[in-house]
Amino acid sequence: MPGGLLRDPRAAAGLAIVAAVALAAIAAPLLAPADPDAPDFLALMAPPSAAHLFGTDDLGRDVLSRVVFGARASVQVGLFSVAGALAVGTLAGLVAGYAGRWTEALIMRTMDVLFAFPSILLALVISAVLGPSLPDAVLAIAVVNVPVFARIARAQTLLVRELDFVVAQRGFGYGPGTILLRTVLPNVMAPLVVQASLLFASAIITESYLSFLGLGVQPPTPTWGSMLREAIGFLDQAPWLAWFPGAAIFAAVLGFNLLGDGLRDRLDPRDAA
Repeated sequence: MPGGLLRDPRAAAGLAIVAAVALAAIAAPLLAPADPDAPDFLALMAPPSAAHLFGTDDLGRDVLSRVVFGARASVQVGLFSVAGALAVGTLAGLVAGYAGRWTEALIMRTMDVLFAFPSILLALVISAVLGPSLPDAVLAIAVVNVPVFARIARAQTLLVRELDFVVAQRGFGYGPGTILLRTVLPNVMAPLVVQASLLFASAIITESYLSFLGLGVQPPTPTWGSMLREAIGFLDQAPWLAWFPGAAIFAAVLGFNLLGDGLRDRLDPRDAA
């Protein structure tokens, strides 16, 4: 699998970008040239230079350091929200697809209600009700993405449950739980993994929206969205305050989308053909 991905230029580029974002998130204290919250009143809104490669903001804080530390919030929100949505949505889709009848109707109608709302709007409503914080942003984004995984898992389960080896297991007396976890789940994971990589990019954008509107991670923790919000008032005097966090969001989203496309080509024979 990794070797195949590396032979695909798009996937290799995406993997390199994702690795860089992950490295920035994990090793931010080692990579950042300065404390992201330390002001320097002698270098207020200094343009990019050798001393500050990305310049400084209105408080003299090093923008490069804040961009590097901002990767932490994006990666945390993306990882935990997508993992939570994947777990809940996959379980719901497996049960709905295998059980059928009223169980399927109840689960999928619930998913349809959630899916009926625009994802950004639903995330905004949940964040506004729960309050602005990292855990609440994770929960809001996870709830938005649960129906996506549930629909995919249900559709795949409907196909797998009629295959001969699943029918044989039912004939030998295996229970639904055993069949779902040991047989059906491994056979439906490929499209779910691809969707998870694509929704990671969506989660980063949604977190940036929430932070931009003040409903995500709160200051003084730097996030790319909050940096863009702070840059609005200084676009004429210091445009670099918006350039670099915006470029970070663009690069991260591009990386996960390229990686997702590569995974889809590798895991889905129909697309690969």
